[in-house]
Amino acid sequence: MSNKHVGHNHNHTHGMAKQTLRLAFFLTIIILAAELVGGILANSLALLSDAGHVVTDIFALGLAWFAAVQADRPANARNTFGYHRVGILAALLNAVTLIIIAAAISWEAFQRFQHPEPVQPLIMFLSASIGIIVNLFIGFGLQKEGHNLNVRAATLHVFGDVIASVGVIVAGIIILLTGWTLADPLLSVGIAVLIALGAWSILRETTDILLEAVPRDISLAHLVTDMKHVEGVKDVHDLHVWCIASGMYALSCHTLINDLPPSGSSPILQSLTIMLSEKYHIGHATIQFECSDQQGACCETNGLYCRMEDAKEKCNGHHHAPEVLTAKHNS
Repeated sequence: MSNKHVGHNHNHTHGMAKQTLRLAFFLTIIILAAELVGGILANSLALLSDAGHVVTDIFALGLAWFAAVQADRPANARNTFGYHRVGILAALLNAVTLIIIAAAISWEAFQRFQHPEPVQPLIMFLSASIGIIVNLFIGFGLQKEGHNLNVRAATLHVFGDVIASVGVIVAGIIILLTGWTLADPLLSVGIAVLIALGAWSILRETTDILLEAVPRDISLAHLVTDMKHVEGVKDVHDLHVWCIASGMYALSCHTLINDLPPSGSSPILQSLTIMLSEKYHIGHATIQFECSDQQGACCETNGLYCRMEDAKEKCNGHHHAPEVLTAKHNS
């Protein structure tokens, strides 16, 4: 298959993902409106809580759509990695907001436990049913774009809301058959917990990305071992692995190899970048080749992680100037 055909197929798929996410985003707003109106008319805290959960879906879909659109914007002299982190900042703000919403729902549920209020279960059924039908339509549509990590995450949110809507209907049936109105605030607490857990997960992920922590699904010990298994690699130090945005991994390191001309080191670079891409999904790798053990001594004791201020002090201003080649891979 030619590179031209591959590129055309990727662009076509990317465009389809944006269209699907845009449609899902606006359909979810309809669900939110239906559940807000239904919750107010039915006096159902569970339905209003589910509307709060729908807000998380709107955010997830909006963020995935935003990320797909921003991915088309090229990097420039000011934003050399592009605009992907704008979505991360939005995710951080959203996570904090969702935790506040979950706390407010829990407080209102506590009030209703003390002072139960009448609920209209038939309106609950109607609003929740609209949510289930539309969300199932959205979810199955998004599954066709399952290869995209952003879309897969948004799909999980959508199917999670289907479960919450089913819970609202179950609570309505209990109220209709038994008159036990406490089922409504009880379910709302469960939905609030679901919102809080989702928000906490988003908060942890965004904080890790902003701190440029190593992605949770990557073991540095295994990564270094795999790099050393590449023929020609003697050692690895000054290693940094971080996440630019969700699913976008980057790496930089110094790699000790034999004293070779640039043409002789090219196969080593190719083997490293292929292994990093296929096994660890690292698409942006900057690898600096060195051929002197003395350069690695500028790092900390174990030689793997290097703090720039320590390296400067220990080497008396010596910077890691490559003796062979500075190689950069960006897929």
